Amino acid sequence: MLSKLNAVQREAAMYLDGPLLVLAGAGSGKTRVITHKIAYLVEECGYAARNIAAITFTNKAANEMRDRVGVLLQGKNAKGLMVSTFHSLGMTILRSEATLLGYKPQFSIFDSSDTWKIISELTNSGDKQELRDIQTQLSNWKSAFISPEQALVVADSAELEAYAQIYRRYQDTLRAYQAVDFDDLIHLPVVLFNAHPEALLRWQNKLRYLLIDEYQDTNDCQYQLTRLLAGKRAAFTAVGDDDQAIYAWRGASVENLHNLRNDYSALRVIKLEQNYRSSQRILQVANGLINHNTKVFEKNLWSDHGIGDLIRIYAARDEAHEAEAVVMKLITHKVEHQTQFSDYAILYRSNYLSRAFEEQLRTQRVPYTVSGGTSFFDKPEIKDITAYLRLIANLDDDPAFIRAITTPKRGIGNVTLEKLGSYAGAHHLSLFEAAFDAAIEPLLPPRQYEELMIFCRFINRLEDRADSDPCGELLDELLRAINYEAWLYDGQEARQAEARWKNVLDFIGWLKRKSEADDKSLLDMVQTIALINMLEGKDKDPDAVTLSTLHAAKGLEFPHVFIIGAEEDILPFRDSDEKGIEEERRLMYVGITRAERSLQISYCSRRRRGKDWALCEPSRFMAEMPQGELIFAGGHADAVPVVTKNEGLDKLARLKAMLANGQ
Repeated sequence: MLSKLNAVQREAAMYLDGPLLVLAGAGSGKTRVITHKIAYLVEECGYAARNIAAITFTNKAANEMRDRVGVLLQGKNAKGLMVSTFHSLGMTILRSEATLLGYKPQFSIFDSSDTWKIISELTNSGDKQELRDIQTQLSNWKSAFISPEQALVVADSAELEAYAQIYRRYQDTLRAYQAVDFDDLIHLPVVLFNAHPEALLRWQNKLRYLLIDEYQDTNDCQYQLTRLLAGKRAAFTAVGDDDQAIYAWRGASVENLHNLRNDYSALRVIKLEQNYRSSQRILQVANGLINHNTKVFEKNLWSDHGIGDLIRIYAARDEAHEAEAVVMKLITHKVEHQTQFSDYAILYRSNYLSRAFEEQLRTQRVPYTVSGGTSFFDKPEIKDITAYLRLIANLDDDPAFIRAITTPKRGIGNVTLEKLGSYAGAHHLSLFEAAFDAAIEPLLPPRQYEELMIFCRFINRLEDRADSDPCGELLDELLRAINYEAWLYDGQEARQAEARWKNVLDFIGWLKRKSEADDKSLLDMVQTIALINMLEGKDKDPDAVTLSTLHAAKGLEFPHVFIIGAEEDILPFRDSDEKGIEEERRLMYVGITRAERSLQISYCSRRRRGKDWALCEPSRFMAEMPQGELIFAGGHADAVPVVTKNEGLDKLARLKAMLANGQ
């Protein structure tokens, strides 16, 4: 079973004599180690799959891991295995133990847009930056286990004192709705286990071996949760890479890797340093760069993929020239090497840097996808309509109930919803069920009660027909009844309202076409939306160049990579302190190690700042790379001779003609 692993990977998979930290360099096969270790635990060591938990950070990583383990174990041996994200594990624990914390097992989970809405209503503020600041502060307090009462005590400014007051009202609102937010999914299990040792013992006996992926990305809350679950037995394998710790801005602490040494004196450390992805030259540049960071664990990646090409450093005049040069280089390389568009990635520090490249790619008719941006499905107007569909499909979906009944506004405000939420929580009912309970009418003002009944009866009528009437007919009726188009235009500037309404029509059109093609009812379609991240892949050419932020590219790999905008104040980001510079250096390292065969890093000599031009300095990170592995081009002082622009355009025209003729 372990024969496909190298000697060090095999050692990590078989080590069971105590807590283990696997320092897994980029491209070193960490997922292979985790999945084979799970199979080894089940097949060779007598563990039942239901007593093993593998925890990671994204659904994509969890699904990939689950699929790989399924292939290794083939069938019933994998039954009951928990492969999940931290948040999914937290949700499972809370659903099981909800009553100990005063929640019903069907509590609702509010996403960031739901919590944004609550905070904006509590503050009566339309200032997006202020709302973001409040959201961040509340999240930080929860991660640090500071209650609203404690937040009031520790607040050392009028602003933080105001935030603490909002925090208290925010928590009261969540409790009234029988809801938790994303932070609670990690925070509350820790609170639960500290307050109820019997619950902790249940879960320690259930999860007898833990495997934690991307350990460098854990925050303090996640670290405490894993420590509690591991208990004195400390039967766990933590897999991480301190050189790829790039999420401090969202609370991750690379110190958690180092803390393992302090917390577990018997900790074994195994390093995976053989890289299966990149050429040796790419790795030498990556190693040379990251060695400028302070380190607790020394690591040196190596590869047997051959030396590879020199890393190209390209100096462009400005952002338009950079985009033109990169796209021309990409097209030329593709034609000369007979590759696919999907073999290429253009990576950048911040989303705004992609605009010039999108324009240039469209001009040259090169297909591309943008990763790390907002998905269609996350747009507020799509979530508004989806809330109605979710509620029609499941009348117990409280977040959907709250979003639908308040969008558009119906004269039903927070006071009414809080009374309804309190009643539902006390009687263990969903909000929809509580609305029809005879005892709720005397608790509400007559007008609000009447509006509540009009809404609930309307949903009931659609729910009765959702499995039988044509999907398109019901969707049209829904849009007419809620008057969503008029509500958009009433509340927003005309151009924004028009764009959002077009998105709604695109969404509804897709649902109609899909339901007709597959002969599915509205109920079937809602379940389809839940099963597939529906419009994520809509109209995307699978053979397309990837545009992505460096953060979103982590975990991905491409034969050919372009890192653009490598300038001071961009990468590293402006005003970074010493700790911040180290994280920015890790971000550049992550970008470099996405590349398998070729890598180009580019920067501009000047950039537009409003109406003016500002001179740019090349990123200090390029000076930290082994200079013998680099070749300079473009306007760089050390540039090698290149063809003129006209010669380049002629060459590109010839290549495109070849491509068009299928040569």
